[in-house]
Amino acid sequence: MQDELLKLSQELIALNARPFRRYFIQNNSLSHRFFILMGQRGIGKTTTLVQYLLDYTKNDRFSDKILYIPVDHFIVGDATLFDIAENFFQGGGELIAFDEIHKYENWSGELKSIYDSFPKLKIIALGSSALEIHKGTHDLSRRAIVYHLQGMSFREFLVLKNNIQLENHTLGAILKNHQVITHQIIAELDKIGKKILREFSDYLVHGFYPYFFELNDIVLFQQTLEQNVHTTIESDLMAIYPTLTGISIRKLKQLLNFIAGSVPFTPNWSEIQSILEIGDVRTLKTYFKYLEDAGLVKSISRESSKLHKITLPEKIYIDNPNLMQAMTKEKVNPGSIREIFFINMLAAGHDLALHKQGDFVIDHRTVVEVGGKNKDFSQIKNITDAYLALDQIETGIKNKIPLWLFGFLY
Repeated sequence: MQDELLKLSQELIALNARPFRRYFIQNNSLSHRFFILMGQRGIGKTTTLVQYLLDYTKNDRFSDKILYIPVDHFIVGDATLFDIAENFFQGGGELIAFDEIHKYENWSGELKSIYDSFPKLKIIALGSSALEIHKGTHDLSRRAIVYHLQGMSFREFLVLKNNIQLENHTLGAILKNHQVITHQIIAELDKIGKKILREFSDYLVHGFYPYFFELNDIVLFQQTLEQNVHTTIESDLMAIYPTLTGISIRKLKQLLNFIAGSVPFTPNWSEIQSILEIGDVRTLKTYFKYLEDAGLVKSISRESSKLHKITLPEKIYIDNPNLMQAMTKEKVNPGSIREIFFINMLAAGHDLALHKQGDFVIDHRTVVEVGGKNKDFSQIKNITDAYLALDQIETGIKNKIPLWLFGFLY
């Protein structure tokens, strides 16, 4: 069986190898002996893992020092993860990677045993955003470093699509030097005959998920994205929360569609409970938590109510612009798309909350109002550290910054 697993690993590594490297693998050394990489479906977890495996063996996919196994593959059969790891390690293996870990019933217990039993074996596990690291009695938080992979930024989209080099920038640099930075980016795009606003418009529709470039068809892309949502709810969440029933799954889908049709959505739990005919408010809040953990929605609270975020979010958004547009089609609200993009880019590395005058406050300090090109400072005129993030402008001036530039944070 070990030979079969090695052959499968080699084939899957070849199948998933890609030259484009996401921000994550460029910014993280992954030197720890045990780490878990989480993220929603389709954002490139497996590709990132394969690149790391190939880096480890200096591009030798036939090396017997690495083993990549999707735990739900039929070849695995009745073998335990521990047995696979033990045989691999005894044969000279050094780095083992388990994919779709959330589909294995006792994943946390076995990973703990592998970690404790083979101190020289490096372990990587990939799983759904909804994976509960603290769930059950086998707490892995003291052993594993947990990373969350984000979808592609606007910068990454431009680099992958156009085969050019563009640097990311810190929030401080964007706020202070946005005019210089935007002119540099626009100049690079001018060299290849591309316009920044057209590229940004494309990104909002299909740029968050790297697999668009393999499909290269917007209809097929949105169908695939919708199917991934169904798989996330019907398969991933069911694997993590086995008590979910067919009725629960249907209610989760109804809740997601209800949110998509109301973004930005301010929850009135009792009203939603009545509309969707969900048994009680507690169950409804649990369903919402499942959707948020799965990376399908994002909640934002007011700065003063941060501690109440899980039980009382102020606003709820669909996770990213691509998903929002796939779910709402021609009913898309441009203002909602702008806010979703901004939240998505900032939440990856900053504390973000709603502000009583502007739209958002970043890291408890910087206030930003998001809007179209004609938006003015009237709502935030008396705030010192305040900016406008404006759509449909190529470059800004003073405290007016192009919205698209916030897509260069990673």
